[in-house]
Amino acid sequence: MANRPRGDAPPAGAAFLLPQLGAHAADRFAERIAPLGLAPRHVGLLRWISHNSATTQRDVATAFGVRPSRIVVLLDELEELGLVRREVDPADRRNRAVRLTTQGRRALTRVGQAFLTHQNDLLSALTSSEQATLATLLARVAEQQGLSAGVHPAYRDDHASGHP
Repeated sequence: MANRPRGDAPPAGAAFLLPQLGAHAADRFAERIAPLGLAPRHVGLLRWISHNSATTQRDVATAFGVRPSRIVVLLDELEELGLVRREVDPADRRNRAVRLTTQGRRALTRVGQAFLTHQNDLLSALTSSEQATLATLLARVAEQQGLSAGVHPAYRDDHASGHP
C-alpha cells in the first residue's frame, strides 16, 4: 500500500498528509515557474494585483496581513522584473498605486498555464469529480480555520523569515 510507511504502522492521517502534499506541491510548482524568472512569492502577489486593479501598497499589505515594508521588498522585485509599476495615487499622494504592466499580464498568463499543468499532474490519481470534491472540502477546512481566500499563509509576518 503506497500510503503505508514500514511495518504495520497505520496509514498517515489527513493532518500529516496535508502538509506532506503541500510541501511537495509547493516544491513542484516552484520548479515549474522558475523558468519564468518567478518564485511562488511573486505569483500570489501578481495574481492579487491583477484582481484588484485599483490597489495601493498599503491595500496589499493589509490583504496579505504583512508589514508594508515586506510588500515593498516584493514589489521592488516585481518592478525590477518589469511586471508591475508603482505610481503616486492621484486620489491620495501619500499612497503608491500598484498596477500590472503588459509584461506582468503576459507572465500571469504563462503562470496560469504552468498552474494547470501542475494541478493536472498533482491530482492525476483522482477523477475530475473527486478533484472537485477535494477542492470543496479543502476550501471548507480553510474557511473554518480563518484563512484568507487566495492569500497563502506564508506571506504573514509570523512566517516572513521563510520564503513565501
